[in-house]
Amino acid sequence: MFDTHVHAAPDVLDRIGDDAAVARSYATADFEGFVLKGHYESTVGRAHAAADRFGMAVYGGLALNQHTGGVNPSAVAAALGGGGRVIWMPTADAHTQQAAGLPRLCDHEPILPRHSYAIPPVDPSREPEVDAVLRLIADHDAVLATGHLSGDECGWLVERARRFGVRRVLLTHPSYTVPGLAPEDVRSLVETGAYAEITAYQLLHQPGSNPALLARAAEAAGERLVLSSDAGQPTSPAPADALLRLIDILAAEGLDRSRLEAAASHIPRQLFTP
Repeated sequence: MFDTHVHAAPDVLDRIGDDAAVARSYATADFEGFVLKGHYESTVGRAHAAADRFGMAVYGGLALNQHTGGVNPSAVAAALGGGGRVIWMPTADAHTQQAAGLPRLCDHEPILPRHSYAIPPVDPSREPEVDAVLRLIADHDAVLATGHLSGDECGWLVERARRFGVRRVLLTHPSYTVPGLAPEDVRSLVETGAYAEITAYQLLHQPGSNPALLARAAEAAGERLVLSSDAGQPTSPAPADALLRLIDILAAEGLDRSRLEAAASHIPRQLFTP
């Protein structure tokens, strides 16, 4: 198994354990590796250290939130130049996150501005920065993740990424509250070549979510489905356990278990492996 989405300490939010504890738990569960995500910190160096220590595939990247000034090509160049494998478009500081009232760093540090970020077509002025980021991602053959952008932004971004030669695109939990895409919208986006993620976090914590709804989203993704945990919260199971639970729940909804296991193993591993 290979988990493309996990959070660990140190972080601005409480986590179930640090990088070493999380890596150790994956090793115990006989996982091949994982992708370490942080909303407000590059995880490139942390992932490299965990991979070296535990002898497994651990990848890191950068989310383009307030700490980078949003969509910042210089920050992206530094992360990818240092070995980063994924760039997430704005997540916790996306305008959708703000509109939905979901957690942001400025909620914990009131001295910070409540600025949020958008890309075309919501904010057409950001096109030059996005184009520069896409060129960098293509040059490094890295993964572009859509973050918490809206459906319209995801559609624009996926098409724009193809124009710049980005080969690896992951729709970040498109059926989650943000962006909240319907199955037919997920299907349209994966038909352009993107992969679509479903997370155990949605099963465990997303208001209004249930196994049947997640199964419909998984069916819409088809062969381009990626399952991940998005775990690491103290209120969630250990990440490996959370991902395995997601597979069990979706299989109980009638989805083929072998396809679900592929979506949590060799499909995401191939997506992230250089």
